Amino acid sequence: MKKNISFLVLFFMLLSSVGAYASAPTLSTELPKAEIVPIKGDINNSNASFVQKSIKKAENNNAPVIIFEIDTYGGSVYAAEEIKNHIMDSKVPTVAFVNNKAESAGVLITIACEKVYMSKTATIGSAETVPNNEKNLSFWRSILRDTAQSRGRDSEIIEAMADRDIVIPDISQKGKLLNLTSKESLELGISDGVFEDYSSILKSLNLDGNNYEVNEMDASLKFINIISNQSISTLLLVVGMVGFVIEIFTPGFGVGGILSVISFGLFFIGNIFAGNSTWLAILIFVLGIILLGIELIVPGFGIAGISGILCVIGGIVLAMESIQVALPSVAIALVIAILVAVYLIKKGASSKFLKKVANTQTHNSKEGYLSVDTTELKIGEIGKTLTILRPTGFIEIDGKKYEAIAYEGFIEKDMKVQVYKIESFKVFVRRIDDGI
Repeated sequence: MKKNISFLVLFFMLLSSVGAYASAPTLSTELPKAEIVPIKGDINNSNASFVQKSIKKAENNNAPVIIFEIDTYGGSVYAAEEIKNHIMDSKVPTVAFVNNKAESAGVLITIACEKVYMSKTATIGSAETVPNNEKNLSFWRSILRDTAQSRGRDSEIIEAMADRDIVIPDISQKGKLLNLTSKESLELGISDGVFEDYSSILKSLNLDGNNYEVNEMDASLKFINIISNQSISTLLLVVGMVGFVIEIFTPGFGVGGILSVISFGLFFIGNIFAGNSTWLAILIFVLGIILLGIELIVPGFGIAGISGILCVIGGIVLAMESIQVALPSVAIALVIAILVAVYLIKKGASSKFLKKVANTQTHNSKEGYLSVDTTELKIGEIGKTLTILRPTGFIEIDGKKYEAIAYEGFIEKDMKVQVYKIESFKVFVRRIDDGI
């Protein structure tokens, strides 16, 4: 009996110890992965958001290192500065891997990292600002200089990439921007090594060459990145203007109008996220559309129409990176839009707006119109307004209809008016009492 009891006690002790062992937390032997963050294409605000999210992820995962794979011709200076700040504030060691090119804004992002590696055929440099005026260049050089000094790089060499007036014997010539190959960059201490892939870099840092994860933008950032691209921006501008032209020739609000609204909307959203535009540009553009709408209602073509066209073009130009970038894009869009308009006109389409701009409306005696030069209108004759004169509209004198212009301000409909003067085939009238 005692043996049985002893056996049972021993069995339950064994069982409890196994249960305790099974319930005890197990330690993972998997090491944290290195984070790879590609920075490719135009540098804009979507890249900045992507870099910020990737760094936070790396910090939360206790990543041993972040490798920024750089392949860019540049982009927004302000977005590049934001990316630089995120990199320099990172709690995880940072490495730049220039895999092809780091031009313009890409230079700042590269030298912000603690280590810089380049592929065998990569280049770095040509960091001139656009537009390249004294104010922009001074600001840009100061950022590059401060970053280079913070990371122990030769700031004069980095500044020579942005300023063609800097001369460094045997390195940079006057009048030419400095651009370095991977070999030259290594010799001058701008980079720390030449590698061809992530694994080689990780092994050089005494890490597992296969233990890494490549980060990717989420769908929303990818979309913003696409519409922020300068080529796509120009395409959206073209589609927006063509849609606007089609809408002008189409009664009511149709496909052309919808296409135009969507394209212009994406155009401005893309440029805002690219760091090129502000809400002021959108407000000016919308004001221009409103003024053009008013012009369609008001007889004749005047201040509202001209101001509307100027505001629309001005809003588009302000939305883009610079005048140098905007002018070719606007010119391309205008030429294509004009060609579409000419094609529609040849096909017999008509537009109330274009008739007003070109003054192509004709008036004949059967319709009750008489041109000024064929009438016997005299200064001082009395008539009444058939429409509101803002300042152009129509009046009636002795049962005949004439186009007239209010000499001062606007004149309401059904008001008694007097011919004040006739000049260059135009009739100017003044109100003489409260109405008829």
